[in-house]
Amino acid sequence: MNRNDAQKTPATFQVKSFGCQMNVYDGERMAEMLGTRGMTAATDGAAADLVILNTCHIREKAVDKVYSDIGRLTREDGSRPMIAVAGCVAQAEGSEIQRRARNVDIVVGPQAYHRLPDLIDRAGRGEEAVDTDMPLASKFAALPARTKQARPTAFLTIMEGCDKFCTYCVVPYTRGAEISRSWNAIIDEAKALVDGGAREITLLGQNVNAWTGEDDKGRAQGMDGLVRELAKIPDLKRLRYTTSHPNDMSDGLIATHGEVDKLMPFLHLPVQSGNNRILKAMNRSHDAESYLRIIDRVRMARPDIAVSGDFIVGFPGETDAEFEDTLKIVEQVRYAQCYSFKYSPRPGTPAAEMDGQIPLTVMDERLARLQALLNRQQADFNTATVGRTTDILLERKGRHPGQLIGKSPWLQSVVVTAPDLSIGDMIDVDIISAGPNSLAGELSRRKAA
Repeated sequence: MNRNDAQKTPATFQVKSFGCQMNVYDGERMAEMLGTRGMTAATDGAAADLVILNTCHIREKAVDKVYSDIGRLTREDGSRPMIAVAGCVAQAEGSEIQRRARNVDIVVGPQAYHRLPDLIDRAGRGEEAVDTDMPLASKFAALPARTKQARPTAFLTIMEGCDKFCTYCVVPYTRGAEISRSWNAIIDEAKALVDGGAREITLLGQNVNAWTGEDDKGRAQGMDGLVRELAKIPDLKRLRYTTSHPNDMSDGLIATHGEVDKLMPFLHLPVQSGNNRILKAMNRSHDAESYLRIIDRVRMARPDIAVSGDFIVGFPGETDAEFEDTLKIVEQVRYAQCYSFKYSPRPGTPAAEMDGQIPLTVMDERLARLQALLNRQQADFNTATVGRTTDILLERKGRHPGQLIGKSPWLQSVVVTAPDLSIGDMIDVDIISAGPNSLAGELSRRKAA
């Protein structure tokens, strides 16, 4: 930590977020907080007075990237911005960051970033500026009201932390125990986002479907009740949620998929492995059969639902036959899209100390086979969409003049040429072709006829 020289109070800032959607949400909240302090976001990040690296600790390469980015922040003339490392790497490796990167001025964990203004002041005076406490309840109360969104889609964190303690995962140690935000706070923030221009809200949590609380009448509610209440907001057009745990897929939440029109037909439900011995070693608290039963029930409630998931290959001790079970469950579920990774040992997790660590060459071969199957399934799902008429929410510009890109209800990117329309418009399109990662659409003639 470089505390030899006091720095001037920064006037401009840049937040660079890595990893999950919750980090994106946290980055937005940091930016809003600094804005209320009178600071402005830098149009050129290289010239910012303050750079905040909002980090992810899930994978080893993500951690290495942080240190690489810190080194690149030194400018050609030898000067550098004030540097803050925030997020899960800061929480897990605060002392290590200080040792490895002496030019870092601020270290702040994901539950303490509401204290960032004070840490900036302390760093400006040349004092130590480290805060990795976990005062979760006070964080959201201390953050400023939401500001107008530049995008028609928005993230909204409704709970944080994890009590599941999967043996490969650092989240319980970096984000703390599961704590749900209050009903009123969530409803108020959602209304503020919609008033500011959001038309689609994605509810976030490490295990988002573990949310529990009491409504404004003091009645106990699960996430299904929260979804139903949010769906009453008039100008909110779409709801999504991620990431879910199979053990928290309640009967009520499954039912909402068939009963709440604003809840999009998309479910991200990680299974991680198709083999029960590996699932037990991972401490996943479900087996392959119970996972498949949940998928069947959700599809009964909403037959057109798109299912997404996460997979880890090469978990310690995984045999070739056990990996084949993962391929089998993929064949049974038929995923619309998926995330898949090689196992990455994280310091401090039980799996990192397990016998039977898998050679990298074996993990590479298994991941290639898994991803080839998942890519075929995604391509098949996209191809099956051709010929449908559906609504899309336009989110951003495309590569060519007049092109806009929106998301289908099934979270596919759809490219459409519509020079007279604007970002934020909800339009009906006919899907005319499909690629591996996106669809092409044209303004619907059927709806207009």
